[in-house]
Amino acid sequence: SGPKQSKLEEKVSLQLRSAGLPEPEVEYRFHPVRKWRFDFCWPDRLLALEVEGGVFCPTGSRHTSPVGFHNDCTKYNEAALLGYTVLRVTTQHIQEGGVIDLVERALLL
Repeated sequence: SGPKQSKLEEKVSLQLRSAGLPEPEVEYRFHPVRKWRFDFCWPDRLLALEVEGGVFCPTGSRHTSPVGFHNDCTKYNEAALLGYTVLRVTTQHIQEGGVIDLVERALLL
């Protein structure tokens, strides 16, 4: 069995599979030193997809706290310097089905 996914990540996995898109690496460690991981990654394409699930929680999440937001910025900046395109999606993107269009367009680049 693979890495434990959140319910939202499981939904994205199903959407990607249903659309017939190339299978991503899940919880892919992209940085040579830090232990940062992408929720989904196509390493050969330097494409990553991050599910930002706690954005609309009234109590917030570790990603929306000031420290969490800062740490995510550091992670995404390092990913950019390594050449990655990082797509970030919210619950709303996932529920509306917008993830597939984003990933398809990114894979065409």
